[in-house]
Amino acid sequence: MKAVHFGAGNIGRGFIGKVLADANVAVTFADVDAPLVDQLSHDQSYKVKVVGSECVVDTVTHITAVNSASEAVIEQMIHTDMVTTAVGPNVLDIIAKTIAKGLTHRFEAGNNQPLNIIACENMVRGTTHLKNEVYKHLNAIYHAQADELVGFVDSAVDRIVPPSDAANDDPLEVTVESFSEWIVDKQQFKGNIPVIAGMETTDNLMAFVERKLFTLNTGHIMTAYLGALKGHETVRDAIEDADIRAQVKTAMQESGEVLIRRYGFDRDMHNAYIEKILSRFANPYLRDEIDRVGRQPIRKLGANDRLVKPLLGTIEYGTDNQLLLKGIAAAFKYTNDTDPQAVELQTSLNDIGLRATLEKYTGLAADSDVAQQIEALYHSL
Repeated sequence: MKAVHFGAGNIGRGFIGKVLADANVAVTFADVDAPLVDQLSHDQSYKVKVVGSECVVDTVTHITAVNSASEAVIEQMIHTDMVTTAVGPNVLDIIAKTIAKGLTHRFEAGNNQPLNIIACENMVRGTTHLKNEVYKHLNAIYHAQADELVGFVDSAVDRIVPPSDAANDDPLEVTVESFSEWIVDKQQFKGNIPVIAGMETTDNLMAFVERKLFTLNTGHIMTAYLGALKGHETVRDAIEDADIRAQVKTAMQESGEVLIRRYGFDRDMHNAYIEKILSRFANPYLRDEIDRVGRQPIRKLGANDRLVKPLLGTIEYGTDNQLLLKGIAAAFKYTNDTDPQAVELQTSLNDIGLRATLEKYTGLAADSDVAQQIEALYHSL
């Protein structure tokens, strides 16, 4: 089995690429970083440091790489069985044109075998979004063929992969936590569903998408923004602050109540999942910078993202949300001169004030009760 994986960064190499290669899938990484591509294609292997209760170094083999801006990636797509991505939500729209071109050449070459495409991104229904973008670039004469042969499979992914300084000056080595979860919507595949260790299938994907978004992502961003307010540099430093840990746990319980009511998750099992997340944040082997997690606050304040979406759920069910409101308020306190979104957010606050900025970026009405509560919390922080 062959796969083309867009994105040869830390997440691509440390998570999805590793899972595929470990399952004896021949992985071709596609990336625009020419030196990285050259080294991957030359070495055809790299090391992954997996850290949990202990530290283990795995060697990933069965891989090569091509430049995603070259014709070589199109040639690979003609013959591949699977396409995966780990490029970040903002880059999906860029690679959509390349994928559309690859599909065109595949169809013109007469390859009528099923192809499944899975976007492994921190976004809800990211592959469905990618499909819509691909179809914009795909000639309409191929749409019916794509509908028949190409599965756009949504997924939920969960693994902490912070930037790390590679040992022994090895630029390919990456550090990841031992925990990983890759869940895919089995209803969206075309042809046979591949059996890949580390890739789980479900017919209720949204339950797992929102469980991850409302727990890992909500907890992570709460830890970052509350940690930033107290001057902590890393997620681990922040979560070991007893006051912050208690607040983050409460926020995850608030978002968890939405999940329990919406999807019927077992309360005790979900509380255990929350504790597992908290322990992952405290992993002594991972140095996860506050500014890495806190970056792009505008995206993270979106109506379908990790703070506002669970808040809307608490409003829907009439449940507690005081810590989620505080997390949103803390997001507006986040400053980072190297992050264009953080700069833009602070500029908007200065220009039009908090409630108008809140409505602009979250969709929460400026005259709503929650906007007034967030404003009060903002001024109290």
